This record gives sequence, structure tokens and C-alpha cells, in this order.
Amino acid sequence: MAAGPERRWRVPHAQVAAKCAGAAVVTAFAVFYRHDPQFLFLAIAAAVGLNALALRDLLAPVRLAADGDGVTIVTGYASRRRVPWDAVTAMRVDERRRLLLQTRILEIETADDLHLLSAFDLGADVHDVADELYRLRARTGP
Repeated sequence: MAAGPERRWRVPHAQVAAKCAGAAVVTAFAVFYRHDPQFLFLAIAAAVGLNALALRDLLAPVRLAADGDGVTIVTGYASRRRVPWDAVTAMRVDERRRLLLQTRILEIETADDLHLLSAFDLGADVHDVADELYRLRARTGP
């Protein structure tokens, strides 16, 4: 049973809709340009990829949930793994700057795995999510 209120972070609905719309557009291109084998191959590959990403977002929209007992993280394609707070060895935000881009990734480390979540996965700034996770973990002790 979860201790205290559960907090959830999910993929934004607009992002899922954009992936579905992109897959539909690329599929339409594949139909209209079916006489060009190279374009058809690329369009089908793009459509399959976008559909796979959109399906994952529909099957596992909540990428991270946390409460006083621990965190539940989506692993693999759409599986979920429950990790108690005492099994979490580290939580940190990794920031990197390359060229004109800056990436921020929330890292949740356990003894046997490293879970990486971006703002696109969480629908929120990773610093805000990390702060909330620290608060939830502090309520139960280290």
C-alpha cells in the first residue's frame, strides 16, 4: 500500500497527438509515392517508427510515479518496475551543452539499473521532478 499521496508524471497529450499525426502524414506520403521504391521504403520505416513511439505513449503514458514507499518507472517498451526508496542509490539531473543545444536528463539509479527520463517523458522540467522526488523520499528517510 502506498504511503502518502502518489505523484505522477506523464507524456504530454500534445506530444502523443503529434506522433500520431506525423505517422498519418508519413503513411499518406507512402501511399501517394508508392511508385518510388526508395521513398516508399523510407516512408514505411518512418511510419513504423512513429507508430511504435505513439503506441508506447498510449500503453504507458505515466513514465514515473512516486509516493512515500518508492517509485514506479516504465522500463523497456511499456513494462513497469516498482523500486522502493531504499533500493534507489542515487537521483540526479544530468545537464549537458553541445553546440547550441542543452539537454537535461533525470537519472534514477539502482544497484542494477539506471533509468533515464527527459522532460518529454515527464511532461515537466526535470529539476522540478527531481525536487519533488527528493521531498517524497525525505518523508520516509534515506
